[in-house]
Amino acid sequence: MEDDDLHDDVLRQLETLRLSPERPLIVSDADEVIFAFVRGLEAYLLDNGHFMDLKSFAMRGNIRDSESGEAVSGEAVKSLINGYFSERTEHIEPVAGAADALAALSERSQVMVLSNLPLDCREARRRALVKHGMDYPLIANIGRKGPAMAYLAARQKAPMFFLDDIPHNIASVARAANGVTRLHFIADHRLRDLIGAADDADVRTDDWDEARQFIEGRLAAAGY
Repeated sequence: MEDDDLHDDVLRQLETLRLSPERPLIVSDADEVIFAFVRGLEAYLLDNGHFMDLKSFAMRGNIRDSESGEAVSGEAVKSLINGYFSERTEHIEPVAGAADALAALSERSQVMVLSNLPLDCREARRRALVKHGMDYPLIANIGRKGPAMAYLAARQKAPMFFLDDIPHNIASVARAANGVTRLHFIADHRLRDLIGAADDADVRTDDWDEARQFIEGRLAAAGY
């Protein structure tokens, strides 16, 4: 599958959505936007004989063995991340202000979550969203997010907004659905310091109150 192809499993999920083309749509990533992914991962690693040494915006090279201090292999990183998703997706704590901001925005917009996580963890993530007052439609994405956003943009007439922490997802959406307003959002302060603003973002904000105000301002200017 090419980076900018829409995966069949994602298409099947998108086809179940019931969205209004006339109402604004906010599409938010989950990890490091709605949920404090890295903080939860650090706790999981410590419980499993490893620790995180954040020196770059990547998992490989930053996860180390607690006894030797050596960086673990790429395969070990993949196994640990998969274990984290499998065991703790439902228990990752939300980012401060996310639930309140999305609740306020949902009064004038549709809200949905587009999250890259294993398909078999989708229901655990959905339970986590509901538990924390964010009962919004959830799509478990595969690959970059431009294709899914292009599918949605082709069916929407009202303004659309996209929030994500990863620059290549912002760039993917810029290529595939350039009319979508793109917010680069990274909740963890340490990660913010390791990466600059995404070149293809319309705005960089790492605070949910600021994100809400920005989106509300854009909606008001567009007459919504």
